[in-house]
Amino acid sequence: MQRVCGLTRTTLLPGPQRSLLVRSQCRSLRLQARAEYLDSSAATINSGKYSMAPDKWTTLKNPTATLSNGQKIPLFGLGTWRGEAGQVENAIEMALKAGYRHIDCAAAYGNEDAVGEAFSGIFKEGKVTRKDVWITSKLNNPDHGRVREACQQTIKDLQAEYLDLYLMHWPLTGNKGKTVEPPIKDTWQEMEKLVDDGLVKSIGISNFSCKKIDTLLTYARIKPVAVQVEVHPYFRNQKLVDHCKAKNIHVTAYSPMGTPPSSAMFKDYQPPLVMNDPVVKELAKKYNKNVGQICIKWGLQHGTSVIPKATSEDHVVGNADVFDWELSSEDFEKLSTLKHQMRMLDGRIWDFSPEKPYHDISDFWDGEVPESNLELERKQIGM
Repeated sequence: MQRVCGLTRTTLLPGPQRSLLVRSQCRSLRLQARAEYLDSSAATINSGKYSMAPDKWTTLKNPTATLSNGQKIPLFGLGTWRGEAGQVENAIEMALKAGYRHIDCAAAYGNEDAVGEAFSGIFKEGKVTRKDVWITSKLNNPDHGRVREACQQTIKDLQAEYLDLYLMHWPLTGNKGKTVEPPIKDTWQEMEKLVDDGLVKSIGISNFSCKKIDTLLTYARIKPVAVQVEVHPYFRNQKLVDHCKAKNIHVTAYSPMGTPPSSAMFKDYQPPLVMNDPVVKELAKKYNKNVGQICIKWGLQHGTSVIPKATSEDHVVGNADVFDWELSSEDFEKLSTLKHQMRMLDGRIWDFSPEKPYHDISDFWDGEVPESNLELERKQIGM
């Protein structure tokens, strides 16, 4: 097992073992990590442009999208990927105080127990209730054979009573062989039962290609209301965005700022980052915003919801400053035609091989991969 974000990486552990280990780690690290984080950030947390008055709770003008089942998802939320114990609780508290009402979680992140502690304290205080907050979580890859148990554990860890949206995190389980086992169809049918029984209000998918979405739709009794995928100006994912719009499936954009942390996933290669692009910097100067806000605003105008990660007060509050201004059509088009396109999270972390259901990244994404990713893959395997 590897260490990720101060916790032991548990992605490939069976569900029960993963849950016990994560809860144990979070409880032992929480107080120490939170204290260290607050101490280290005390001198700088308010040094940026954005800050909040102590104990002030803000109402954010956060528009919603109506999903195909009638539920309304806030278009702007907080991502919790790589949120360390101590940091993630503080980030959620700041976000909800700043008016966020959409929190994105996942069992694979290894921090849902810590997220749940934050929710519990805030909901008990009463200024924000469970019904006020849209909570998304995701089924971990090893848990496809135990969907109900995994969902119930997530609800328990998050102290959330129910989930607004539960996603299949990836269409794979880590098995060897020609096909995914258990089959995606079986997993989806178990997820449908979660809706029937009131554990979740909506179900959806993540990291699916257009082809995989169409296959799922051939047997889905309950249609996926949303798909969460990577979308930003350096990977517009336009084919999938357009495809989902035609199918009335909402798209949530993860990594809306181009995922700088995930660039470390590329071995011996530093990919260009959208926030360093001259066009993005030029527009930030023009609108008197930062480059992150430009990317977030582009995502919203692109027709997706966005879930940027943030931990400092300056970033949490600053990322939300995107609703009282617009990119002009000309400037939106500039960002929508940037030449460089590359998936920052292309799935190579799953070690595709001929012994597994997906042989390489092109096979996994059914060809929906920019040439830059394919070229890098060829170089790294010596082709």
